[in-house]
Amino acid sequence: MRISLQITRFNQPAEQLRHTLRSQAQLAESVGFYGLWVMDHFYQLEFIGKVEDGMMECFSTLGYLAAVTEKIQLGTLVVGAIYRQPGVLLKTATSLDVLAGGRTYLGLGAAWYDKEALGLGLRFPPLKERFEILEETLQMAHALWGGKPAFRGRHVNAQQLICNPPPISQPHPKLLIGGSGEHKTLKLVAQYADACNIFAQNGVDFVRQRLGTLRQHCEAIGRDYNSIERTGIDIVDFSRTSPEQLLERLHQYATAGLQHIIFNLPNDHSPEPLEIFGKHIISQVADW
Repeated sequence: MRISLQITRFNQPAEQLRHTLRSQAQLAESVGFYGLWVMDHFYQLEFIGKVEDGMMECFSTLGYLAAVTEKIQLGTLVVGAIYRQPGVLLKTATSLDVLAGGRTYLGLGAAWYDKEALGLGLRFPPLKERFEILEETLQMAHALWGGKPAFRGRHVNAQQLICNPPPISQPHPKLLIGGSGEHKTLKLVAQYADACNIFAQNGVDFVRQRLGTLRQHCEAIGRDYNSIERTGIDIVDFSRTSPEQLLERLHQYATAGLQHIIFNLPNDHSPEPLEIFGKHIISQVADW
């Protein structure tokens, strides 16, 4: 099982943020975390902090993290497909992969946080259209990275697909779709993605049920279920949860079918929880 860290809080003074991020990233890499992930949000989420708390744009942040690390994977959890034109989004993701030396995931979703969109004057279409744009972005990614000359959809008309420099990741940056919706999201995973991301914090039974649905979607189109990396998102606070309790939770996740857990931590700017993962968790679950 792989263990990754999601950085969700950016509350330090602006002049300190780059130093804090560098320390977080380099410590996470040194203790054995598989990946570093950041959200594609412009306002802080209300279940994490105040809306007006600090938040960093994801690709700028990952570009910086690519420069201060060497081997840890980097990913978006997840990009709202409506926030950038698909061609610009895919060029940005490709550039990140090149500068990171081929160690990136492009996590995508349909977007849901209308408060930030309306607050910043971004277009926030109805849910049906958001999913259409997400699907066309996934289709265009396969076209661009697969060497197709053009792509035309209902929302996107790309007349000349050029991808130079190409991504270093082979065959392309890993496409991850975030969300647990059974009828649309997990079907898109089966059709287009290299990885899914399930809300593991909803419990082991929820995870098992959703992965069962994903398997059904794969069988319906003749895709190998095991070709999809099965990731989950969770939160842990070591002031309330012991390493032994977390290991038991991770064992349950592994039994349910998850292969990779991405954690956010209430105090991820502090070295202590990262060191606990390195000492007590990461190596113990590596063969699960």
